[in-house]
Amino acid sequence: MSEPLDVAEKLSGPLPELSADEIDAAAKRISDIIDPTPLQRIDRLSALSGAEVYVKREDLTAVRSYKLRGAYNLIVQLTAAERAAGVVTASAGNHAQGVAFACRAMGITGRIYVPTTTPKQKRDRIRAHGGEFVELLAVGDTFDAAAAEAAADVARTGATMVPPFDDPRTAAGQGTIAAEILEQLGRTPDLVIIPVGGGGCLAGIGTYLRERSPATAILAVEPAGAASMTAALVAGGPVTLPDIDPFVDGAAVRRIGDLPYAAVEKFGGRVISHASLPLLTATESPRGAGSFRMMLVDEGAICTAMLELYQNEGIIAEPAGALSVAGLAEIDVPPGATVVCLLSGGNNDVSRYGEVIERSLVHQGLKHYFLVDFPQEPGALRRFLDEVLGPDDDITLFEYVKRNNRETGAALVGVELGSPDGLHSLLERIQASPLQCERLDPGSPAYRYLT
Repeated sequence: MSEPLDVAEKLSGPLPELSADEIDAAAKRISDIIDPTPLQRIDRLSALSGAEVYVKREDLTAVRSYKLRGAYNLIVQLTAAERAAGVVTASAGNHAQGVAFACRAMGITGRIYVPTTTPKQKRDRIRAHGGEFVELLAVGDTFDAAAAEAAADVARTGATMVPPFDDPRTAAGQGTIAAEILEQLGRTPDLVIIPVGGGGCLAGIGTYLRERSPATAILAVEPAGAASMTAALVAGGPVTLPDIDPFVDGAAVRRIGDLPYAAVEKFGGRVISHASLPLLTATESPRGAGSFRMMLVDEGAICTAMLELYQNEGIIAEPAGALSVAGLAEIDVPPGATVVCLLSGGNNDVSRYGEVIERSLVHQGLKHYFLVDFPQEPGALRRFLDEVLGPDDDITLFEYVKRNNRETGAALVGVELGSPDGLHSLLERIQASPLQCERLDPGSPAYRYLT
């Protein structure tokens, strides 16, 4: 993202330093169009964790995510010359909506580049928010591909870049979330859990908490399939991931931003992987120790959190929006600790729920796939149902083509268990059966093709 920043520097001079004072100034700038979002106590999460759990509802902004904060804070500071040149941005979808909203509100033209994998729901909302002021272009299959096209546009046209995370003005806008949390809560939170994509939100919120609430611990959560900040911490600097899983589209970034990485370096801390390394322990202050940790969460666990939020609280969270709640489920916190989870967005396309359910079931150990060689004779399937399938198990997929010139025919069988504990007995019954059966392991090429 260095080219866009160079262009901005030529037009408006040195960029401001990211600080709590700058975040307070950003809060005043955006107050005209952005009302504070609710800080909601969630009884279910509080009971499950033993903590006092609150969710910061950024899904309730005008663009259903926190991204409007950073986009508006940056664009409202542009000079007349920069506005006249028009703006350009790259986004996985949510930042684009913030830019589109700001363009229409201020009468500025903009070109927005998104990956071709951006859900239709987000594309439709970008067009709705921007109207005639924005042009939407879908290029490449990742955010980074879209960012490269946006940078080329800026170099070619002289338009003004609005970076989604790698700019102190964007990060300061996102940091206003922390200012609202402290004011709404009225006390120091023990732990704030923050989702990480490009890192601008983490940089802004973390910077504000370090200066205004230094005792608050911070847990930053990334999807396991797009762990660019974790990779940077391990490598000692930002690196480009060779491959990412684009499912958590709001956080699927190959390379963490330079500014967010520099901010996180100041926070200190380390990477944890599971609850055996709790963020807050009995040896630390009951008010938290101001620690900083990074953690990865499996995409299937994120899907489970999405479904539970929808089914229990009626909250529609997109995959990135549920990252913090999924992270909470993986850690131990002291009883009574005050925890705030940032629910970063709710732009989820309803057509994706089939995959969300599938990934959740696989993660919970409830969904399994097998290739079964059935004898091509009457009653073969009935014997499989009677001798192999358990009383609480269900066939959710069965694909079979009879071939008259063969004694057996392979069928793809999807089985949903009544309980994860039922897998062992299912495999034992398969082993005892005369049927030839191959389990498709998650992560194998055949399994990836299937799912």
